[in-house]
Amino acid sequence: MNPSRRTVLIAATAAAFLPTPAMAATPKATAAATTATPPYASYFYPDSFPSGSPGTGITWRSLKTWTAAGDTDLAFNAASVPLAARFTPTSANTTARSGQARVQALVSFGPTSGNPSQGSATADYYALTHWAYLDELVFWGGSAGEGLILAPNAPIVDAAHRHGVPVLGNIFLPPTAYGGQLQWTRDLVQTDATGHYPLAAQLVALAAAYGFDGWFVNAETSGGNTALGTAMLGFVTELKSLAAARGQRVTWYDAMTVNGTVSWQGALNSQNQSFFQAADDMFVDFRWSTSTLAASGTKAVQLGRSRYELWAGVDVESNGSSTSVNWDAMVPSGSAHITSIGFYRPEWTRNHLPASRTPGDFHAADDRFWTGRSLDPSQPDSTDPWRAPAVSVADRSTVTAVPFASVFNTGHGLRWYEDGEVTSDTAWNHLGLQDRLPSRRWAVRTAGTRPAVTFDFADAWRGGSSVLVNGALDQPVVLDLYATQLPITAQTVVELTYRTDSGAVDVELAVATAEPTGAGAAPPYTYLPVDPGDGWSTATVPLTGLSGTVHALGVRLTATQGPVQWRLGAIAVREAPSTPAAPADPQITAADGGSLRLAWDAAPGAVRHYTLHRLLADGTRRFLGATGQQACFLTGLQPEQGEATARFEVRAVGELYTSSDPVTVTHTW
Repeated sequence: MNPSRRTVLIAATAAAFLPTPAMAATPKATAAATTATPPYASYFYPDSFPSGSPGTGITWRSLKTWTAAGDTDLAFNAASVPLAARFTPTSANTTARSGQARVQALVSFGPTSGNPSQGSATADYYALTHWAYLDELVFWGGSAGEGLILAPNAPIVDAAHRHGVPVLGNIFLPPTAYGGQLQWTRDLVQTDATGHYPLAAQLVALAAAYGFDGWFVNAETSGGNTALGTAMLGFVTELKSLAAARGQRVTWYDAMTVNGTVSWQGALNSQNQSFFQAADDMFVDFRWSTSTLAASGTKAVQLGRSRYELWAGVDVESNGSSTSVNWDAMVPSGSAHITSIGFYRPEWTRNHLPASRTPGDFHAADDRFWTGRSLDPSQPDSTDPWRAPAVSVADRSTVTAVPFASVFNTGHGLRWYEDGEVTSDTAWNHLGLQDRLPSRRWAVRTAGTRPAVTFDFADAWRGGSSVLVNGALDQPVVLDLYATQLPITAQTVVELTYRTDSGAVDVELAVATAEPTGAGAAPPYTYLPVDPGDGWSTATVPLTGLSGTVHALGVRLTATQGPVQWRLGAIAVREAPSTPAAPADPQITAADGGSLRLAWDAAPGAVRHYTLHRLLADGTRRFLGATGQQACFLTGLQPEQGEATARFEVRAVGELYTSSDPVTVTHTW
C-alpha cells in the first residue's frame, strides 16, 4: 500500500495456550530444538539483512537459505486442513450474485515477529468467521526491521481451508519512507547461472511445506529502472508457472510499473498489464475512480481475462463499515458488477473497539461489516450506506459430506468447554479449532418480532461458544443454519444439542430436501419434532420419510412461555457413530523448565484435531489444549501433588467430536 495508508507493524510476544503444528506429511518434530522455545509464524528477508542487529524477539532469516529439513518450527506452522471444495446455494436474497464480483481481504492477524504459531491465552483476537463471502485471504504484514516475506500460521490456514478459502503469504518490499532498500528487490529477483529465479522456487517450496496457497507480491520500493522492472516481470512469470504446477496462485499489487518505478495506477493499464498477465489476479490501488475501474474491466476482458480478477482496493482500516465507498463503481445494484472487491484491513472490526472489548463486541461489529445493518442476509437494508458483502456477493458452503458436525466454535473463547462443563478457565484463541460455521448469519424468518441471534461466549457445549437466540418469540421463528449438499440414506440422523435458559419453547429440526424456488425464497423445510430436554440435551432425529439430498438445515422455535433465551450447542449429521483411532508414539522433543515441545504420529483415518490433557496423581485430568497438527508447545508447567514425573495424554478427535483412546508420554522433572 502507499505510505499514507500503512500502519507500521511492531513486534510483540504472546503466551501459547492452544497448540498448532503440522500436516500429516510433515516429519515429526524431533530433538532438532535443544530447548523448548515457543514457535512463531515464520518471516524472512529474500537474502541479505539490514545493517546492525535484530531487535529483541526478532529473528532475521534468509529465504534463500531456508530448507524444510532445517526448519525446527515447521511442525508447528504447517497447515493440517486441505482446501475444501465449495458450492453456491440459491442466494439468500435477490441482490447477491454468483459468478460476478468476488471478495479479497488483506488482514494483519498479528505482528510480523512474535506472532504465535499456536494461538495464545486471550480471547481478544480477530476471529474471522464470514468466510462464505471471501475468495482470497492475504496474510498481511512485514516490516523493514523484522522481515519482508510472511508465511501464514497454521490456525488461519486451517480455518480458511475448512471454509474453502485459499490463503496467500505476503511479499512486502517497503517504500523507502518505511525503511525499504532497493537491494531487497534485487535480492528477490536475482537469477542463477541458468537464468532461473531461485527465490521463486523457494517461495513455492515454502508454501508447499507450510500448506498455504501462494503469494501476494507487493513491490513498493522506489528507485528502480527498466532493467529491474524487466527482472521483476521475469520473476513473477516464473513464480506463477512454478506455483501453478503445485496448485498455488499469485496476486500482483498495483505499485511497481513495467519501467521499474513505483507509481500506483488505480487501474489496469499499460503500466501494469504485463504483471497482471503474469499473475492470477491484481489488487488495484485505492486511487481508482468510476471511469478507471470501468476501463480496467474492459481491458481485462480484451486481454482474455475476467474483469473479476481485479480486486478494487477499499481501505477500511480507519473507518470500517463507516467508510464512504463508491459502490456503484464496483458492484452496481442495477447492472453487472464491474470488478471484484479488495478489502484492506477489515480487522478494523476488532481494532476500533475499546481495550475492554469482549468477543461479543467484536462479533457484533464484524456481523455489521459483512452482513449489513439488518444483520440478516435474507433481509438486507436497502437504505444502508455500507453495502456489505452479503448484499452483493453470493455466499458459499463446504458442507457436502456425511459425517458433518459443528459445535459453533468460532476459534476463540473466555473458557474451554467439554460436554457443557468448563474444563479450562483460561481465555484463548486458536482459529484452527474453528468449526464450519453457518454462512448466512443470521437469516431469521418469522411473522413476529425478530429475536436477537448471536454467537455467545457465556456458555458452550464444546469449545468456546454457542448460538444464542434471545427474544419474545411471539410467533414461530425459523433460523437458517447451514446450506448443504448432504446425501440421505435410511441410516441418516441429525443430532441437536441445545438448552433452554429461560422461558419455554418447542423445538423442531428444519430439513429441506430441495433448493428454494428462487433467490430470496425460504428453503422448503420439513419440520421434525425434537424431544424436550432439561439442561443441555442431545436429541437424535432420524430423517424418516426423507430421501435425496439435504439442501438446508435449520431449527424452528415456538415459544410456549416467553420471553425465551435458547442456545444451540451442537449439530451433527451422521449415519453410524464412529470413533477415531488413537495417535501413536508421543514424544517430548525438547524441554526447558516448565516449557515442553511434544510431537506424535498421526492417527490413521480422518482426524479433526487432537486434545492434550495432563493426568495428575489424584486421577484428575486437566485440559491443556487442542491442535489440528501433530506437535504442540506447552508452557507454564510445574510439578504438582508431589509428582516426580508429569504424565500427558494425547487423543484424536473425529468429525463427530468423539475421542480416541489416549496415548501417554511422561516428563521427569
